[in-house]
Amino acid sequence: MTLTASDLRNLVLAALALAVCALLPFGGSGYWLGIGVTIVMFTALATSWALFSGPTHYISLATAAFFGVGTYVTGLGFEVLPFWSLIGIAGLIGAVLAALVGFATLRLSGVYFVIFTLGLAELVRQVITWGQNMTGQRGLYVLTDITEAGIYWWLLGLSAAVYLGGWLIGRSRLGFALRIIGDDETVAAHSGINTAFAKVMLFMVPGAVAAMTGAILAPRYVYIEPSLAFAPILSFQVVIMALLGGASRLWGPLVGVIPFTLLLESISSNFPNQTTLVLGVAFLVIVYFLPRGFVGLLEDARGGLRKRAGGMA
Repeated sequence: MTLTASDLRNLVLAALALAVCALLPFGGSGYWLGIGVTIVMFTALATSWALFSGPTHYISLATAAFFGVGTYVTGLGFEVLPFWSLIGIAGLIGAVLAALVGFATLRLSGVYFVIFTLGLAELVRQVITWGQNMTGQRGLYVLTDITEAGIYWWLLGLSAAVYLGGWLIGRSRLGFALRIIGDDETVAAHSGINTAFAKVMLFMVPGAVAAMTGAILAPRYVYIEPSLAFAPILSFQVVIMALLGGASRLWGPLVGVIPFTLLLESISSNFPNQTTLVLGVAFLVIVYFLPRGFVGLLEDARGGLRKRAGGMA
């Protein structure tokens, strides 16, 4: 893979932005640090979700399932294993679970895939709830010395890794194959592309990232239980944020994560009972008025400027 001058410039700018973001915990404001943790959490989740759903157009609602598995990996192992190793173990389990789910479901399409992935989180939640009831436990305490700043830096590093991985995938044969699959899966299959394998390989990325995110955030919750770890609303939030920004570009989800996180924070603080209503309205607005997200609006604006410039020439 050959790096162009534009690629090098973008990498340098990304590294500078990462360095600036890493300074947030030194700002002294606990409130904004908390907002920062939420933003980098959803950045990792929404960007990894878009890496799969952007090129394939498959809407996955399985984020909460992988996320919850990650929180329980930390909850069960933090007393015997180093925190960093638990993040890696969670990522491995998330990737394996995603591969198993992918091989079983990615032959489905449309609403069938959506329904299955939505039910996955509920299935795992019920299994863990049953297991805890059998042992007499209702939840797990995660009492560690990991600070909010430490969680922020871990999530920031994970988000950076997701961006770098997405950038490399986009320039790889896998990325090229997935773009063909997204345009026409039948044509891709007749072109010799193993469509099932390609989709499963990429589906493992959001599975691993969501599980690692859950593992990192477990100490923040202190006490975790199935209803918190496997909350279905998380899957919908990730989808809304990714679609709002635009899943067709690597940086698109970030454009949706930041404003929507700030909006949710404002709504939850002033109107805590209206959060679900806001999510529903936001989903309808995106589907009907912003089907390609902010990225689509920006591309349309650029196209209009080019046409004007061409007409003036």
